[in-house]
Amino acid sequence: MSHSVHPYSHRLGVIRDWKSRWFSENKGYRNALKADLVLREFLQEDLRYFYVSNIQIERNQKSIRIIIRTSRPGMIIGRQGEGMTALRNKILDLFRRNKIDLAGQELKIDIEEVRSPESDAAIAALMIAEGLEKRLPFRRVLKQSLEKITANRDVQGARIRLSGRLGGTDIARSEELKKGRIPLQTLRADIDFARDRARMSYGGIGIKVWIYKGDIFNNKKPAAKI
Repeated sequence: MSHSVHPYSHRLGVIRDWKSRWFSENKGYRNALKADLVLREFLQEDLRYFYVSNIQIERNQKSIRIIIRTSRPGMIIGRQGEGMTALRNKILDLFRRNKIDLAGQELKIDIEEVRSPESDAAIAALMIAEGLEKRLPFRRVLKQSLEKITANRDVQGARIRLSGRLGGTDIARSEELKKGRIPLQTLRADIDFARDRARMSYGGIGIKVWIYKGDIFNNKKPAAKI
């Protein structure tokens, strides 16, 4: 019997890389793992409405580098860098409260801009959540979001699924729309996947977004045999 696997983890080592990249000795592994989990959870909540695509963490002996990919970098950076300073202080305060030792490592924060937010699954899921939280009809939100996603040249297929008390009904159900191809079992297929939740007064509505952007092939040619 087959099992559902996260499209990102399914392609790790093939066309995807880890979102946390670091090596540590046995003594520091526990502290570093706890710091990553606490930091990622905090940033996803604190920057929820800044259209953040993903958060990557790189570590070495001298520094911790946090890479935040967002379609609204100006809102995070702030006027004259005030937002970055406030965010850095929040992260350092978070580490102090959770008794996480930086061990002399310097904290670096890099902001990268997402050029095409509609073709990013995490940002698309957040846009859908915002539409539902504004009490727009869920079918209209589904249809308009799918049209915006598939209007991009990079996108060859998209699928959106909503689950919960849609329209405020008493019985939860699921609604889904799909356009184009979504080859989940093809490892070279570049499939972006994200989950989010619309926070309604009567409960949460789960959102899942799949976006297929074509296949990724290895350009390295094998060496010719002599």
